Amino acid sequence: MSALALKIGLLGLAPKKIGDDIAKATSDWKGLRIIVKLTIQNRQAQMELVPSASALIIKALKEPPRDRKKQKNIKHSGNITFDEIVNIARQM
Repeated sequence: MSALALKIGLLGLAPKKIGDDIAKATSDWKGLRIIVKLTIQNRQAQMELVPSASALIIKALKEPPRDRKKQKNIKHSGNITFDEIVNIARQM
């Protein structure tokens, strides 16, 4: 968060507001690592969430969110239909 505040503060935007917007946008992806692309144009920030294939698969498994810091080397188990896999591939 502090690295974000330094870069956004130089552009004249409020780092707290941007951080809150990112937290709100990523609330569906709790416990998963995703990329947030931040585009700033005319002092307006736009966010784009770019989940990885592994994050999409874990979300399709509908597993409860876990704390990555407490649990290491998590084994995932579940069933995914072929149609869900095709949809994930199309999103990539």
